[in-house]
Amino acid sequence: MVVLRREIGDVLRGARQRQGRTLREVSSAARVSLGYLSEVERGQKEASSELLASICEALDVPMSLVLREVSDRVAVAEGLHIPDTIPADVFAGMLSKGGEPREDAVHEKLAPVG
Repeated sequence: MVVLRREIGDVLRGARQRQGRTLREVSSAARVSLGYLSEVERGQKEASSELLASICEALDVPMSLVLREVSDRVAVAEGLHIPDTIPADVFAGMLSKGGEPREDAVHEKLAPVG
């Protein structure tokens, strides 16, 4: 059975680790206790929408992308096929010449609407 809080925690932990940041750094930036953030990352605590927004802001990752990755993980666990919904031209613009994601690409291509 898929447990949503575990998937959210895994995605948040992955984002933090990819940035090379510690729990202490992110918990301080998000204004949440280190222990609580650790429990959220391990899927032991359910993050409120306000807390999730604060953690995403501290990680400088749009909450919509976190939720999208969680949704994709749940779909895979349910055995569903996940179509590529990013248009090829947008996706191509998100990569550097070496084929690696550009650091500025997420915020550049997926800017807030309005």
